[in-house]
Amino acid sequence: MLSFSGAFLFAISVLHLMPEVYKNSGASIGIWIMIGFFLQIVLELFSEGIEHGHIHVHEHHHGAFPLTMMISLSLHSFLEGIPLSTMAHNGHEHAHEHSLLYGIMLHHIPVAFALVSMLVASGISRLKTFLYLLIFASMAPLGALFGIIFQEQAIGGFENYYNNIMAIVIGIFLHISTTILFESGSDHRFNIYKLLAIATGGIIGIISFAF
Repeated sequence: MLSFSGAFLFAISVLHLMPEVYKNSGASIGIWIMIGFFLQIVLELFSEGIEHGHIHVHEHHHGAFPLTMMISLSLHSFLEGIPLSTMAHNGHEHAHEHSLLYGIMLHHIPVAFALVSMLVASGISRLKTFLYLLIFASMAPLGALFGIIFQEQAIGGFENYYNNIMAIVIGIFLHISTTILFESGSDHRFNIYKLLAIATGGIIGIISFAF
């Protein structure tokens, strides 16, 4: 699932999202893509890489809620959700909107598994684990809602800010997807199953671009 989602995210970023923001903003938008890429590095200092489906349970976490990890993961999800509500309103094709939605959904499935596994292993109760999972699941929709409100209230129109936010999300996607693709276990070796998953994700990403 991780390999598949990483390949799909990479494909839609390169084929769908990057050409769109460069077309609308020019070469300078690359700065915002880099900001998103390095912002994700900063977020992972606190999230411990759980966005890649990794589980890091340290002794000092046992019985305690990893607050900084949850805040970082929630911010990551919130940023990803912002462009979802604005793509149709800003003249973008529905295919791009759907590709971004599918990419976020596929990306969040293994992250949710990793989050729950980490919380359970840390000694968190089932009720609290469910509540924290619910918070994580709500962050992308809240980001989309924020996008709607900001678009309606912002002076000058949200389109002035949309491409910059989209570029930041692309940078986050590029970091997440490439990290997933190049991390293949403790020995960092590829195997036939991972290659098949990567190929399948990439091909589906290409098909979604073509149609």
